Amino acid sequence: PVLSIDPPGCKDIDDALHCTVLPNGNYQVGVHIADVTNYVKAGTAIDLEAAKRSTSTYLVNKRLDMLPGLLTTDLCSLKGNVDRYAFSVLWEVTPEADIIDVDFRKTIIHSIAALTYQQAQGLIDQPEGDSTNDIQAGAVKRLASLARKFRARRIGAGALTLASPEVKFVLDSESLNPTDVQAYALFEANALVEEFMLLANVTVGKKILRHYPTLSVLRRHPAPNRGMFDSLISKAKCRGFAIDIEDSKRLADSLDAAQIEGDAYFNKLLRILSTRCMSPAQYFCSGEYKPTDWHHYGLAAPVYTHFTSPIRRYADVCVHRLLAAAIGVDPLPVHLSSKSYLHDLAANMNRRHRAAQLAGRASVQLHTLIFFSGDNSGKEEDAYILDVDTSEGVEPSFTVIVPRYGIEGRVRLSNISANDANLVREPELHRISYKDDATGKVATSIQVFEKVRVKIWVNIVQENQKELVVDLVEPKIGPTQEVSASSDDGELTGKGDANRTGQNTPPSKKRKK
Repeated sequence: PVLSIDPPGCKDIDDALHCTVLPNGNYQVGVHIADVTNYVKAGTAIDLEAAKRSTSTYLVNKRLDMLPGLLTTDLCSLKGNVDRYAFSVLWEVTPEADIIDVDFRKTIIHSIAALTYQQAQGLIDQPEGDSTNDIQAGAVKRLASLARKFRARRIGAGALTLASPEVKFVLDSESLNPTDVQAYALFEANALVEEFMLLANVTVGKKILRHYPTLSVLRRHPAPNRGMFDSLISKAKCRGFAIDIEDSKRLADSLDAAQIEGDAYFNKLLRILSTRCMSPAQYFCSGEYKPTDWHHYGLAAPVYTHFTSPIRRYADVCVHRLLAAAIGVDPLPVHLSSKSYLHDLAANMNRRHRAAQLAGRASVQLHTLIFFSGDNSGKEEDAYILDVDTSEGVEPSFTVIVPRYGIEGRVRLSNISANDANLVREPELHRISYKDDATGKVATSIQVFEKVRVKIWVNIVQENQKELVVDLVEPKIGPTQEVSASSDDGELTGKGDANRTGQNTPPSKKRKK
């Protein structure tokens, strides 16, 4: 029995899974991916437009599709209780997650259920006795058991567990303006799906490389150089933790060890900042790099590709065509035999992927501004200090992140002059302090990773221009108590009517593969 697990309201369902018990006691596990190439033939107008777009773009209130809507949300989407074309990877796996065999097939599947992550988690959490005769629960429980073992091996090999400050907006059903901001609820079911998507991507990457060693479309993640991590290493050191970036395994272990009792967000903060210290992953043609440069640092994988999301990524469409040719189902399209074409294609995919990321972040900034514009009194929240500017001769300031809303802002201590004799700057400790006039002793200090209390509100700069402002509430520092912050990217500008039609597609759909 095949089923899918996705965010609530997901319409572009790329993937589905199954897990059955074989007569010998092993499991047959299948990852079934929407067979987009059954409808999108190489060189057609739809294919050329998809190659140009390269990716779907996810905004807060709408999704800009790579493919026409009929394909994206209907014909290709692996919806429940209908037959759909799929490209399947089938493994024979022992209950201890040892892979015995693998096969690749074009298939027709019939998904028995389109589950949400929360529904799948409910099946995982069912007591064993309650799920004996439940086909869905049995399959999901077996998949979860295998995923835990696969994940443990990946982590043991040095794969990184990083983090993001992303949040989701609750939109008004009529105006589509944000009415609330919520943190993502992550379940074990999220990790279950992610694990099998990673396994499928690695398995397919190896397969196409064996057949097309110089023409494979792969994804690499270069190892970071020490200079990129110097600031984070210094910040962690001043809080008593050592970040080791000699290799991904040491980095993973040092991040795991950096825990402050009673403050779980500190570790997440380190993981968010670690992500920012790394180079972005990129698509490439295998013939353009030495095999040692194919490595994916974050996943600790020597070979990696994207196979599991062809509805929203063109790289996956190319990989489907390479795999189909590798197993003798379809001939390889002529243009995929050209290294110069693949070079230009990969460059465009990297450029468009970056543009989609920036558009998504801008959409979040706009809706954050709209959300806070509806509250004249502002909102008080806890924040964490990401960076402290200790440069001489400049107005003291520091950057904060507000976990509740996933926003960042630079707090400028405009009540303290750059040359104030009571201001103490300590660059090696990433700290600024202010001395009491009467005693000459430090009265208040601000240091990286400390928790502070802030108030967030919107300042109207001019009629069609607003900016998000963050005031420091606690601790009090300086001779007066008026300090404020602009958003991390300067002004968050909202012009005209922000009401739009479309779908609020959660970023978790993007992240899971």
